[in-house]
Amino acid sequence: MDDRKFPIGPFAPQNSYSAEELAQLIQTIEASPAQYRQLVEHLSPTDLAKTYRDGSWTVQQLVHHVADIQLLHFLRMKKAFTEPDYKELTLIDMNGWAATPDATEAPIADSLLLFDGATLRYMYLAKSLTEPMLAISYYHPVRQIQINQAQAIAMTAWHVQHHLAHIKLALA
Repeated sequence: MDDRKFPIGPFAPQNSYSAEELAQLIQTIEASPAQYRQLVEHLSPTDLAKTYRDGSWTVQQLVHHVADIQLLHFLRMKKAFTEPDYKELTLIDMNGWAATPDATEAPIADSLLLFDGATLRYMYLAKSLTEPMLAISYYHPVRQIQINQAQAIAMTAWHVQHHLAHIKLALA
């Protein structure tokens, strides 16, 4: 079951990241919208309704979720830089969001567009980060860890690849 729940393994942040590691993480994030688009853009409604394991989200819900979370990750980063009292990251009810009509019925083209745009902005910001900015951290209450911006970039890279693997499992 874990290989279906965590097909690339669970997220495991490093204590620190070299400039080369950060550049690779950023490249992974930057390439992800095109990878998703290539995989899902021409899927049938039957394919979009497939799941990767019993009780999981559909391919359609996964595409909408990834776009939502990409935007959320971008907003968390901006809040960390602009709000000195931002000490605990913003959470959402992911299952609740995945059950709303825009996640279950809206065309995935909408979320592919959102994913593209949110990633462009996120990448612009991520590539501009200085060492002091990368060190800004907040508490992640679900993971129960303090996470800095370098680790947040790593989490975003993991997240997009994690769900890409889910979609590939669903379509296999």
